[in-house]
Amino acid sequence: IFRFFHKASSGVMVPTQGVLNLLTQRQFKNLKLWTHGVDTDLFKFAAESQDYPALAHLPRPISIFVGRVSYEKNIETYLQMPFEGSKVVCGVGPLEVELKSKYPGVTWLGLLPREELAKVYASADVFVFPSRNETFGLVMLEAMACGTPVAAYPVDGPIEVLTTGLGHMQGGVLHTDLKEATDQALKVPRNKARARAHDFSWQNASELFLSYLRQIKPS
Repeated sequence: IFRFFHKASSGVMVPTQGVLNLLTQRQFKNLKLWTHGVDTDLFKFAAESQDYPALAHLPRPISIFVGRVSYEKNIETYLQMPFEGSKVVCGVGPLEVELKSKYPGVTWLGLLPREELAKVYASADVFVFPSRNETFGLVMLEAMACGTPVAAYPVDGPIEVLTTGLGHMQGGVLHTDLKEATDQALKVPRNKARARAHDFSWQNASELFLSYLRQIKPS
């Protein structure tokens, strides 16, 4: 049904290479990559990790997770991970009460306005993304736009965000061992994370969208 619906299109935009590959296998035609974009003005670059009042007392390095506190985010892998520093969680969800009780050493900030969230990103030394089942993962780009490198598993979503067209990692580290990814990501220069986020700026995303537009043929 979906193939029939879309077959007259001059282009069907998809968010990641993984989705494109999946739909290609299912014989969809005229697929076009159109990535998500990040507001690089709101999520401002910080050349060094900043002080955020609610986190000022925490030992560094500071790692953060931002997202829904739920099973599909695989958040407990992050909470269990050995880390010589502090762990911070921004978000709410069905596992929140249980995990707060189970991991009292973690700082829980709840749901924050986007302007405050940008300050938290900028205060962190590394952003840890434990999800293994993510279509994309916009929060990674938000962190990188602030200069905070990302540690993640080498799966769809993180691969799309952290791997350049030449196949190089930029802005963070992918590894099958999340702790190893985190330790390595702490060494990534913040300006490299910001540079990679710029590839996904709203301007670039908008220009790509416009390039796919076609004039409707008169009936």
